[in-house]
Amino acid sequence: MHSQWKTRAVSAADVVSAIRSDTNVFIHGACATPTPLIEALCARRDLAAVRLYHLHTAGPAPFAAPGREQEFRSVSLFTGAPLRPAIQENRADFVPIFLSDIPGLFLSGSVPLDVAVLQVSPPDRHGMCSLGTSCDAAKAAAETARIVVAEINEQMPRTHGNNVLPLDRIHAFIATDRPLFEHHPEPETAIEARIGEIVAELVEDGSTLQMGIGGIPDAVLSRLHGKRDLGIHTEMFSDRVVDLVESGAVTNRLKAVGVGRIVTSFTNGTRRLFEFIHDNPLVAFYPCDWTNDTSVIRKNPKVVAINSAIQIDLTGQVCADSIGHRIFSGIGGQMDFIRGAALSRGGKPIIALPSTAAGGKVSRLVVQLNPGAGVVTTRGHVHWVVTEYGAVNLHGKTLRERADALISIAHPDFRAELRRDVARLRPQPPPAP
Repeated sequence: MHSQWKTRAVSAADVVSAIRSDTNVFIHGACATPTPLIEALCARRDLAAVRLYHLHTAGPAPFAAPGREQEFRSVSLFTGAPLRPAIQENRADFVPIFLSDIPGLFLSGSVPLDVAVLQVSPPDRHGMCSLGTSCDAAKAAAETARIVVAEINEQMPRTHGNNVLPLDRIHAFIATDRPLFEHHPEPETAIEARIGEIVAELVEDGSTLQMGIGGIPDAVLSRLHGKRDLGIHTEMFSDRVVDLVESGAVTNRLKAVGVGRIVTSFTNGTRRLFEFIHDNPLVAFYPCDWTNDTSVIRKNPKVVAINSAIQIDLTGQVCADSIGHRIFSGIGGQMDFIRGAALSRGGKPIIALPSTAAGGKVSRLVVQLNPGAGVVTTRGHVHWVVTEYGAVNLHGKTLRERADALISIAHPDFRAELRRDVARLRPQPPPAP
C-alpha cells in the first residue's frame, strides 16, 4: 500500500490550502526548508495574520518581503540572513530562547500549532517517513500540530533515531525530486587556521565534541585527525565530521550516551554529508530538547563545546546573537552545551572568536558590550576563551584577573587602550603607606 504513496500527491496550492488566516504555522528549516510549499503559500493573497514559527530557513523568505507583514508574521526562534532585515525593520519577530526549550513551546501548548509544514523522506515499507536532515523542533511540531502537510522529496535522506513521521499523519503532500539546499564552506583564513590550532590542542583523546558551523569549527575539526576515540554529541554537524569518521579519529567508542553513534539534532552541509547520513544507523537524530538537555550532555566524558561569539566584554560576558540591537542569529544551543561541558567530567566549554572585526578596525574584546548586545553566555558560565593570540580560562578568576587574561589574547593594537579603559573603570587603590 505504502509503495503507491505517490498516487496521493496533490499540487502545492492544494497542500497549503489547509492554512487559514489567524493561525500558528511551523515551517521546517535549514536544509529541510520546504521551498515549494513556501512559494505556494506566498502566492496566496487571501490570508491575514498567519504567524510562521521557524528556526533559520534556507533560500529566499518571500513571507518576510516588504508589504507582506499584514498577511504573514515571521517569528524566528533562531534566525539567519533571509530574516535579518525584516526583524531589524520590525516586519518580523524574534524570540530569544535556548534551543533546548523550543520543542517545549509546542509540546506544552504555550504555542499551539495549527499547521506544521515539513519536508520529509519518502515512506519506507512500514509507512514511516523520516524528518531527514532536521529533527530539532520539527518532531514536536509534527506531534502537536492539528494538521501536518509536507513536501515528500526523493532526495531527502532517510535518517535514523527519534526522527520518524507516519505517512498517515500527513494531511496532504506534494511529491518532489529536487536537490536539498547545500552549505559549502568558505576557504580557511589565516586567523581561523591559528584559532583552529589552538583549540585543537585543548581537545584530548576520548573527548566528546559539540561544534557549530562556520570557519572556526571547520578549522578545529580539520586539525583533529591525529586524535583517538573522539565522540560526537552535538546539536548539528557538517562535512568536516565526515572526514574525521573516515580517518578513524571519531569512533564514539568512549561515550556514555549513544555509544558507537554520532548523536545530533540536525545537519547542514553538502551532498556528501547528505549521502553520509542517508540510512546510516551510526548517525542518530533526536529532538533538540534531548540532544541539548544539560543532564544528558554532562553524562559524556570530556565534553568539548566549541562555540563562537560576536563580542566579549572584559568581565567575560559573551554576546553571540546580536550586533548591538540588530539581531544576527539567536541563542541556539550555546548555553546548553557550555553548561553541559562544564558539568562533564574533564569537560571544556570553549568560546572561540577572532580578536577583531571590520577588517581589524574594531576589537571584539571590549570593556563593555555595545548597547543592545545580548548576553548569551553569562560571565558565570564562561570558561575557555580563544582568539588567534591564545587561550585563557576565566573560570574562578576575579574581575581584575579576567580583564588581564582577556587583554592578553586581544589584538596587540588594542591592548594598551583596553588597559587604559579598565584603569578608568577600576582605578587601583593607593599603595599602602
